[in-house]
Order: sequence, then structure tokens, then C-alpha cells
Amino acid sequence: MANRISDETIEYIAGLAKLELSDSEKQKAKKDMAKMLDYFDMLRKLDTSGVEPMSHIFSVNNVFREDVVTNGDERENMLKNAPAQRDGAFKVPRTTE
Repeated sequence: MANRISDETIEYIAGLAKLELSDSEKQKAKKDMAKMLDYFDMLRKLDTSGVEPMSHIFSVNNVFREDVVTNGDERENMLKNAPAQRDGAFKVPRTTE
């Protein structure tokens, strides 16, 4: 598998990642990528016919809670801090022409 990784491939991938690699870093990346591809080949050879597909290794239940308002409508109290207000909202200086 390692012979499929050329210097041009490493340079292309480094360019996509916007990395500037030295020659020694390119060689290390080439070796690391070869190891990854060899590992993928090993995994591809495994018999997974009896393995049920899963989306997570642990059983996951819905962990979200109901969205319940607990502080109520505090608009009046918040607007007390406003230096200026209009129609129940903060009045701010215009930022566009």
C-alpha cells in the first residue's frame, strides 16, 4: 500500500491543509500515511458479516430536556438598565447609512 503514496500526493495534501512541510516532515508524513493505509487494508480483510451496524458504541438516549421558561418575562426590568428605549426595546445609534 505504501508505494501508492508519492511525493506529489504528500505535497498535494499538504497544500490542501495549507501546511509547509520540510523534506523530513514530508518523509515522516509519507510513512505515517502508509501505516494508516496498511491498517485500512487490515480492517478491510476482517469478517464483519455478523456485526450489527451501530451509530455509537454506547446506547444513547435523548439527553435533552424540555425547554421550559423559568425566569418569565423580565423585559421591564432589563429595560430599566437601558440608556434609551423605544417600543419596549433598546434604542441604539444607527450603524448604517
